[in-house]
Amino acid sequence: MHSIPMESSSCYTKRLSRGCRLCRKGTKMVLLVTGKCGESCYYCPLSEAKKGKDVVYANELLVREDDDMIGEAVAIGARGTGITGGDPLMVMDRTVRYIRLLKERFGPGHHIHLYTATVDREKFLRLQEAGLDELRIHPPIERWNALEELRIAEAVEDLHMMVGFEVPAVPGELEGLLSICRHAADIGLDFVNLNELEVSETNCQALLGRGFHVRSDVSSAMQGSMEISWQVMEEAGDIIPVHFCSSSFKDQVQLRERLKRRAKRTARPMDLITSEGMVLLGVIETDDLEEAVRSLEEQDVPPELFKLDEKRKRLEVAAWVLEDLAAVLPFRCYLVEEYPTADRLEVERQPLN
Repeated sequence: MHSIPMESSSCYTKRLSRGCRLCRKGTKMVLLVTGKCGESCYYCPLSEAKKGKDVVYANELLVREDDDMIGEAVAIGARGTGITGGDPLMVMDRTVRYIRLLKERFGPGHHIHLYTATVDREKFLRLQEAGLDELRIHPPIERWNALEELRIAEAVEDLHMMVGFEVPAVPGELEGLLSICRHAADIGLDFVNLNELEVSETNCQALLGRGFHVRSDVSSAMQGSMEISWQVMEEAGDIIPVHFCSSSFKDQVQLRERLKRRAKRTARPMDLITSEGMVLLGVIETDDLEEAVRSLEEQDVPPELFKLDEKRKRLEVAAWVLEDLAAVLPFRCYLVEEYPTADRLEVERQPLN
């Protein structure tokens, strides 16, 4: 089956689900509603901060109240949300409430998809009633060659939302992956998504212990995952839409586009936005931040071009301003590049004096 190429080696057959189309544009918020899960998949890449923990994150933001989640969706101009975990169906009341809240706040056109390893018709019906648009089922790898046992056909019968499978493309599991595609076609599902298998801090030991290897020194993708996806597409892409999402696509397309959207919407007068969507700003670090503020005021720096960040114990200054003043200031001055995300992860810093 001829596949349709996308950016960063991703590709698909027939058509892309709406959830994937919105992700491709960086317009979907990732909402992790819990790190708890009833399965223990050895390849799960969830981070230490989330895995097994009952926490909520909207993109990189730890959610403490509903307004945090809504604010993050507004910050990226989200046209949809991908609900993930853990397993969102382990906290059904919370998940249903979030779906309703997002639909009420952003309208029925706000597209919501959800990943789960749970097969439960009553819960699926609750999700559909709340407004879920797209359900992505992750059968555990031990069942890939015996999917009938999960009774998925009965669980999804007559559902009005889109339903598909989403699993990692595990090297050496060709028959299981083909079984997933055949079963999806047999029971009338809408798509199969294959994600490139990635190594993380939490699954590294399990993957390497099974003889997997990273594709290169600069990639988290596992060798052979992309190739087995192409093989699945070749053999089964004509009976069901199959989408392969590469590790680099997630970083170079989905994440980058989302960062650009967030940077554009949240930039302050002092922030410079790079072509990659990063924030470039000047930073003063000193034990006497109030003195640093007075120094800038004495230099007639407009108040909108600097801001005291008490949490991070630094004074943020427009990059072009600090580059001009650094030589005459008795403080440590830096040019800093950061993600425009809620956690403002620092990428690089350069001393200015």
